[in-house]
Amino acid sequence: AVAGRSKALSSPVESHDPSRLGEVVEASSAEFTIHCYQLHVGAPLGTLVRTDGPEIMAVVRNVTTASIDPARRPVARGQDQPDSEAVYQSNPQLEKLLRTEVHAIIVGHRGDNGFHQYLPALPPRIHAFARACGVDDLRDFTQRLEFLPLLLQGQPPLADEVTAAFLRQAAAAHSDSESFLVAAGQEVARLLSNDLRRLN
Repeated sequence: AVAGRSKALSSPVESHDPSRLGEVVEASSAEFTIHCYQLHVGAPLGTLVRTDGPEIMAVVRNVTTASIDPARRPVARGQDQPDSEAVYQSNPQLEKLLRTEVHAIIVGHRGDNGFHQYLPALPPRIHAFARACGVDDLRDFTQRLEFLPLLLQGQPPLADEVTAAFLRQAAAAHSDSESFLVAAGQEVARLLSNDLRRLN
């Protein structure tokens, strides 16, 4: 029994919720950064993610993998290796020296009476758990399109690519994806009516 308890205590990865991407390590009123539990395992561009306590909704705008120590850049290690996977197998310490982070722009939050598509009063807490939203949350959140100004406020072309990626994923969650995309396109056209070059 003691051995079993010791094993459980020394293997926290096996007991954590597998749906969690990681934890918030930096946050502001407009965006937050998630340090992912697994290297190279983040969330695709445009994915709707949420934090717990309070439940804040955000869209992935960038995914990065870099050194844990900003002063020490990774160096090439695979000259004599057959593929990149072999590099990690012969250098197991890399899993501890590198980190994958997901950067997400806040587009709303969940309140007592459903989703609100404006910035929450406070950002998520540091170490709040974060996970990718399921189809149901994605469909429910995108019943309205009031979040679009928050997505489009960034600098193009990145903001436009993120918006397009999110709308493609959201459309797939709706039974009538074509109607959703038409409505979203009309709203984007209204919001960008003074910037036809960007709209095109």
